[in-house]
Amino acid sequence: MWDAFTNWVSLWVGQIEATVFQDAILPLVYNLGFGGYAEDAFTGTEWLLVGVVQIAVMFLILGPLEKLRPVEAVTDRAAIRTDMLYTVIHRLGLFRLAMFFLLAPLMDGIEGHLRLLGWQRVNVEDWWPAVTAIPLVSFFVYLLLFDLLDYWYHRLSHTYRWWWSLHAVHHSQRQMTLWSDNRNHLLDDILRDAVFATVALAVGVEPSQYVLLVALSQLLQSLQHANLRVHFGWLGERLIVSPRFHRTHHAVGLGHERQGADGRAVRLGGCNYGVIFPWWDMLFRTAVFTEAYYPTGIRDQMPPPAGKGRSYGAGFLSQQWLGIKRLLRLG
Repeated sequence: MWDAFTNWVSLWVGQIEATVFQDAILPLVYNLGFGGYAEDAFTGTEWLLVGVVQIAVMFLILGPLEKLRPVEAVTDRAAIRTDMLYTVIHRLGLFRLAMFFLLAPLMDGIEGHLRLLGWQRVNVEDWWPAVTAIPLVSFFVYLLLFDLLDYWYHRLSHTYRWWWSLHAVHHSQRQMTLWSDNRNHLLDDILRDAVFATVALAVGVEPSQYVLLVALSQLLQSLQHANLRVHFGWLGERLIVSPRFHRTHHAVGLGHERQGADGRAVRLGGCNYGVIFPWWDMLFRTAVFTEAYYPTGIRDQMPPPAGKGRSYGAGFLSQQWLGIKRLLRLG
């Protein structure tokens, strides 16, 4: 049944993708003088369509849910509009298009050298052919692998000062909503895409599967960041990351920092780093399950004496620039 369903979905999605590509994307590619990238533009079309579907789900389903059961009143709509800009850049494939021109030649060169050395991909389908070759099983294995990678990537971004200086852009949103997931520093996103592209190359994940993995993860993260007073019950909270579980990770003075004895904000290892499954937090003892919904942000954003009144930027460009300044310790 799963194969029949996926074949039906692939047929319809393929027809829509081919139509959009032939009638809109391909003429644009040739008019811009990039005819040599026509094949890659077809993959870009897939990212575009998946992004459109995600944004539609966010508007039509997650948005109304936020209005029904909000954690807090919306007071900073300008900050939310900035987050929406981040979402459009990432979900519609604009960032990945730029990353393609930066990373594709590098990744092709790395793979070529590795093949000369006799390296072969460690395809998940080959681990236990009788089981892992089943599409649904291999998809779930890939999901677990990338979620474990995401857990450690996320945890390490809270461990090292230079990395936190970039990741702080994400945590500086004090009006967290369904649009807040993609609010990241672009340098952090470049590093993350490079890491995940390398791992995807190593384990041999198919491009279409990778698109689906990313899309599923992104939609779930939009739900997790939503201004939504909802939880999944005792068992559900331990099966999949909920908005309450992830909000605790963003909580001021709890999820990623604490007040030191000298009054300064001191980052700890933090808690609740899981992206899809809380299992890794439970396994590595970083899970905090609570019934409370805490305020979000970074302590030193607060005015003295609680914080330093530090600015993390009100708009896209200022957030990116201040992230660079923190990274280079310029003021």
